[in-house]
Amino acid sequence: MSDRRRSSAGRGRAAPASPASPWVGGRRGRRDHGLKREAVIRAAARAFNAQGYHHTSLDDLAAALNVTKPTIYYYVANKEQLLFECFRAGLEQIQASIRAAEASPQSGLARLNEVIRGYARAVASDYGWCLVRAEDQDLGPETGRHIKTLKSGIDQGIRRLIRAGIEDGSIEQCDAKITAFAIAGALNWIAHWYREDQPLTAEQIAEAFVDVLGRGLSCRPSHLAPQNPGGVHSDK
Repeated sequence: MSDRRRSSAGRGRAAPASPASPWVGGRRGRRDHGLKREAVIRAAARAFNAQGYHHTSLDDLAAALNVTKPTIYYYVANKEQLLFECFRAGLEQIQASIRAAEASPQSGLARLNEVIRGYARAVASDYGWCLVRAEDQDLGPETGRHIKTLKSGIDQGIRRLIRAGIEDGSIEQCDAKITAFAIAGALNWIAHWYREDQPLTAEQIAEAFVDVLGRGLSCRPSHLAPQNPGGVHSDK
């Protein structure tokens, strides 16, 4: 669903209630600053997902968190920064999967599967819409460039794991660049159809994608390999 369609559907509705607002119950102290900032970012992600970026106001977020609008400004400078922080929070889940995979002694395919799991869970999380659509919004040039840079880092990490799998024989010969694009494209599409109220959990979706994508990439015995594997290229 596009931002415009999603926005039209959510127009006139309050932002979804944010679970367990850390301001409720009179929490105090500097140690709560990180917790509260995270709550603001998560509330924004949920609202952007439900209503679209352009039809979510800081007043909506303040109401969802049971705080005043100036409280939101204590944690972020503006709505653009909120969108960027939502993107970065989701991206960190994928980056953590890549870091763990690159430190693992497993085969390239096994490590890539772990990244596919982490990526799928991130896109099925509250931050999924922001991960996929943040770059499409009316962001400033600097923020837009930063998002492109961070996305490129994920793409390069996936390519490295594909090449490692080709080298150790766990992944079929393929074009690492095109394969990485295909994996990311399939995973990103989760954000367009996944909803929390559907039967499959985020974990089940992650495992389903590992089964489909990982099985397609796994190196087959030589007697099952295609006799004329045309169109296979090395990554440049």
